[in-house]
Parts: sequence; C-alpha cells; structure tokens
Amino acid sequence: MSGGHLIGSFLEMMSAERGAAANTIEAYRRDLTHYAAFVSAQHQTLLNATRDTVTAWLDDLKTEGLSASSSARRLSAVRQFHKFLCADGIRSDDPTRIVASPKSRRALPKVLSLAEVDRLLTLAETEANTPASPQKQIAAQRLYVLLEMLYATGLRVSELVSLKRAAVMRDAAFITVTGKGNKDRVVPMNDRAHDAVRFWIGTLEPGLFLFPAKGEDGHLNRQVFARDLKALAARAGISTARVAPHVLRHAFASHLLAGGADLRVVQMLLGHADISTTQIYTHVLDEKLRKLVESHHPLANG
Repeated sequence: MSGGHLIGSFLEMMSAERGAAANTIEAYRRDLTHYAAFVSAQHQTLLNATRDTVTAWLDDLKTEGLSASSSARRLSAVRQFHKFLCADGIRSDDPTRIVASPKSRRALPKVLSLAEVDRLLTLAETEANTPASPQKQIAAQRLYVLLEMLYATGLRVSELVSLKRAAVMRDAAFITVTGKGNKDRVVPMNDRAHDAVRFWIGTLEPGLFLFPAKGEDGHLNRQVFARDLKALAARAGISTARVAPHVLRHAFASHLLAGGADLRVVQMLLGHADISTTQIYTHVLDEKLRKLVESHHPLANG
C-alpha cells in the first residue's frame, strides 16, 4: 500500500471513529504528507522508516526554523499515525515510541497590574454611564459588564461570550459554567459584577444569551469583544499590545495568587483539568517569595 493510501486510511479513521474536525484532518494531512516526503527522500517508506529517520526529520524541522511547539505538534500527528499502523497490523513496530518530543520554554502569560485593571474598569464604567447614541450606549454598557465579569470570574473568553442568561438569572452569588469537555464548574461572582449583570439583563429583550448578537451563533463574537477592549485600552493609555480578553483571565489568576489564594482553588476556578497548567501563574509566588527573603533574611542587606 502506498504512503498516500496509508495516510488516507488513517485520516478516514480519525474522521469516522474519533470525529476529528475538518480543520484537524487537514492539519494531519499536511503534517503527514511532509513527513512522508522526508522519509521517501531517505530512500525509505512509511512501512520501514526507523527511529533514526524520525529523529533526522525532527532535526530537519529545527533547521528549517520551526519552533519546538510546532515540531512537537507535527510529531504528535506522526505518533498517532504510526500507532494506527501498529493497531491495524500494518506495521509491527512503532519508530516514534521512544523519540523525545521537542521541548519549548513556556512563555509567562501577559499580566496587567492591579492599577491597570482598575483604570480599564473605571473608564469602562464611566463610558457606560455617559449619555450617547443608543448603539454606542449599549456597546459601552456591554463592554463594562464583560470586563467586570471577566476579572471577577476568570472565565475563558469563549465561556463568557456564550454564557446563557439562565446561568446568572438567579440572585445567587455563583454562576454555573460549562467549560472544556462539557464539564460544569461553579464560579463565584463578586457584588460589583453581580450588580452590573443585573442592570444589563434589565436592558435586554427576552432571549437565550447574556450577550446576544445577530450573528449565526446568536451571541457576541469574541473578536468583537477583543476589538472593543483594545480600543478601551488605547483610550486608557495602556499599550494595546498588552491587552486582550485572555489577559484579564491571567490577571484574575495572578492577582488571586498574589493575594494568598491556594493554587488548587485557582485551578478549580479557571477550569484547568491539570494543575500543571495553573502552575504557569506561580511566577507571581516566586516573586513574592523573593521579596520576602530580601526583606527578612538577616544577610539580605549585606
């Protein structure tokens, strides 16, 4: 069976059995076609490619300037492909089994200071309460509610813009959020955010979503939110390169940790399945410990 047929069979399996999305299938096709071409150039086939060939392919990706994270993603596709060949009895061995995945240094998240977040919220509130044309007034009020909720709850942007009105209709200080993997979690909401939401709901026509829009989804598009937030940041005198909706999620987590919150609690609030994902925010704790040692260690001042 030719390499093209093998790749085609694998992609059919990914679509039919695992329900992979069209974009995912196309990404696998590109990665595997590139890998197959490299293997062929080494005078091998997908049926007899060795571990050394896989390693040489990764070295070639690095030479081409591909980042470690992109190389790791391509290797993941090749791993799954070879597992498929073994599972179907097409190959008896997996040349990727003991190949190390390229490691990349995880970048620290962008975080706004407390003062910067306060500037954004204060300006958003001021603009929401400033008389303007109906369309501008609604947009300003919506942006203010979005910011209050995002900084108060740390929701993912996709979770926030698609939040259903029923989740916050009650007077309870908690909202139920359906996150990744359709997993529900309960997130507390402070009084400021709660009051903003109650006022916002009072301005809406009956409907399903908290932030309705006329698009296909029926709710606000995350790109529209990002655009409006960057424009607000510019008016507040904050670099737009440092501001995006997910940056407020980062601020929520970092400021909680800086205030003494437990890492496990922050993990639960953010909806992280693995605490290692939350640990990227511990740079805040590292800085706090450094200052503590500098302030209290008997030899810190020489």
